[in-house]
Amino acid sequence: MAQRSPAAAAAGDRIANIRIEGIQRIEPETVRSYLLLQPGDAWDSERIDRSLKALFATGLFADVKLTRQGNSLVISVVENPIINRIAFEGNSKIADKDLNGEIQLRPRTVYTRTRVQNDVNRILQLYRRRGRFAATVEPKVIQLSENRVDLVFEINEGQSTGVRSINFVGNRQFSDSTLRGSIETKESRWYRFLSTSDTYDPDRLTYDRELLRKFYLSEGYADFRVVSAVAELTPDRDGFVVTFTVEEGERYRFGKLDVNIGLKDLPKEQVLPLLTVQSEDWYNAEAVERSIGALTDALGNRGYAFVEIKPQVTRNRDERTIDIVFEVREGPQVYVELIDINGNVRTLDKVIRREFRLVEGDAFNTGRMTRSKERIQNLGFFKKVEVANTQGTAPDRTVITVEVEEQSTGELSLGIGFSTSDGPLADISVRERNFLGRGQDVRIGTVISLRSQQVDLSFTEPYFLDKNIAAGIDLFEVKTSPTTNFFTGVSPVYQQFSYGGALRAGYQISENLRQTWKYTARSDDITNVQNEASFLIQLQAGTHTTSSVGQVLLYDRRDNRLEPTSGYFASLGNDFAGVGFGVQYIRSKINAGYYYPVAPEWVLSFTGEAGDIFGWGGQKVLLQDRFFVGGDNLRGFAPAGIGPRDAVSGDALGGNKYYVGSAALTVPLGLPKELGITGRVFTDFGTLFSNDQKNLVLTPAQLAANGGQPPHVLDSPAVRATAGVGVSWKSPVGPIRLDLAVPIKKESFDKTQLFHVSFGTRF
Repeated sequence: MAQRSPAAAAAGDRIANIRIEGIQRIEPETVRSYLLLQPGDAWDSERIDRSLKALFATGLFADVKLTRQGNSLVISVVENPIINRIAFEGNSKIADKDLNGEIQLRPRTVYTRTRVQNDVNRILQLYRRRGRFAATVEPKVIQLSENRVDLVFEINEGQSTGVRSINFVGNRQFSDSTLRGSIETKESRWYRFLSTSDTYDPDRLTYDRELLRKFYLSEGYADFRVVSAVAELTPDRDGFVVTFTVEEGERYRFGKLDVNIGLKDLPKEQVLPLLTVQSEDWYNAEAVERSIGALTDALGNRGYAFVEIKPQVTRNRDERTIDIVFEVREGPQVYVELIDINGNVRTLDKVIRREFRLVEGDAFNTGRMTRSKERIQNLGFFKKVEVANTQGTAPDRTVITVEVEEQSTGELSLGIGFSTSDGPLADISVRERNFLGRGQDVRIGTVISLRSQQVDLSFTEPYFLDKNIAAGIDLFEVKTSPTTNFFTGVSPVYQQFSYGGALRAGYQISENLRQTWKYTARSDDITNVQNEASFLIQLQAGTHTTSSVGQVLLYDRRDNRLEPTSGYFASLGNDFAGVGFGVQYIRSKINAGYYYPVAPEWVLSFTGEAGDIFGWGGQKVLLQDRFFVGGDNLRGFAPAGIGPRDAVSGDALGGNKYYVGSAALTVPLGLPKELGITGRVFTDFGTLFSNDQKNLVLTPAQLAANGGQPPHVLDSPAVRATAGVGVSWKSPVGPIRLDLAVPIKKESFDKTQLFHVSFGTRF
């Protein structure tokens, strides 16, 4: 232990010299620099005491003694060891690099017990943020030569400390179950084994308070507040009980809505229709923000680049209404001086810049900057994207700084799946989405199933010639059996072998309108036609080539292209075949869909498509170019289950005209939202008709080959309809869809199918 002596000497007694003992690595002058006494100074107990404390405060010494021997001041020290190596043992849930990033100690720094204990606490806090409150950390020191040590943190990670229950106090308008669905933290359940949301995290709990506030504000409860959010560890330390105490307050409606215009030549009558909120609707804070965004964008498009919109809110507690006046003023005129991009090691600057909705010299617009960030994130090239603006070289100049962190853009995908149409299937693909850092997309893949085998290679340049044109080339080879049905056991009547390539180019006409052009050259061979197959199919055997040019015009206002809940889309596609050589036909297709959220998690949708194909130049439409309906696009019927059919063999022949439609209502099943299970009720309808072989007149030789019987084609334009229910599950192994549909209107020659199943995954 440190010893403080000697006592002060008699007045006039002086320190003759200072002797330092016990140092190994530290220079004597380093020790002297912390002393408040020098040779020749009078003995002073206070200054000796302060010198002692200063030496301890350096952290260099495990022990310090100051003693008087005659007129000499002797300083005896024991140096703290130097850390040679830091190691972690017992950790599997948190990697060494993450632990190293959390602690403060480093190799070749001085070891002190205080610093070690501080790092122990930091490690424990890290584990607690991961929901492991039972974790323990024991530091071990291994002595080495030359006063060096190895420091080992022995970690017992313990079990995850879950959330046993989540309770709410003070909620009258919404049930506990509804409120649990609005927050991020979840109760521990067996099916959440792939999630960490059911482990206790104090930071997540703080976020949950904000989520609750947003939920109530979106429902009109403007006075809502979270009084407290308390997490209590159970006596057995096995889990937490989380309790939110809330005050809901009264529910408000929108009252008077108005705009106060401070811009020249902008009448109020032109601005009021731009508001997305209406009087008498329930108050919704998110709707107010959406109105501000819509006003800013609309006015910006009309040439008002510098607009500042602030809502002035008046709360009428007696009437339970909220009046809002949107103050529209001219904001400060600020221009973009520079766009500075950092962090892109592999990706070229121009790949990022071309996604920006702003360029140097433009009037600064926050909405366009936010949209630019979204576009850069949507590239999928970066793990993190941060976009911020700071003042430039003048008050009316701003510098936009982009910080990105690149991530791997190469993909090796292996997929497995099953469907009632194709049976078991597997696919393998290799893809690079940022080839050579230029944003180019290269992909080669293969799909193998009972029904088809396919190999394809594609290359896409998203900005061809530095224009907003996505150009690409595709090469493919496909072998398929169109009439095969794994579920019903229908064997292949014939096989179709196709190979070829395509050149394509697409461009945005507007934010929501896109057009794509494609030239395709292909060869199709109808082969392996079975003897018992329809004679009309046997007549189609052989090889035919196609040279076609086509376009697709798509207008898309859906909120999400994969799982839309609101919005609509419409597309028109046309193909003209016979460009220079090959078969001759004109094909047209239209698609449309509308999605409307009836209530939270209830989505009503209407979708439909129609197509028509006809030959020109005296040619008929061949088998491989016709439409087939059933299975995926008309549930309740087998693949190729409706449409023209050979009366003798029962083989589907395909049709020249079709339309299908569906009305569906997606419904919640009362299960936890994170399970990803939803239900639906639906009705499908459609038809397929018209076949060029229907009235085919056979030659005498053909008639003889068909046993002297003319062909008989069953065909009807009558609409078919089905009704059914389905379930979708976003399972850990991929999406699974199960539909059960019953035909309520059909023709006698149609092929039906009660169940339709599909699932697949990629890894």
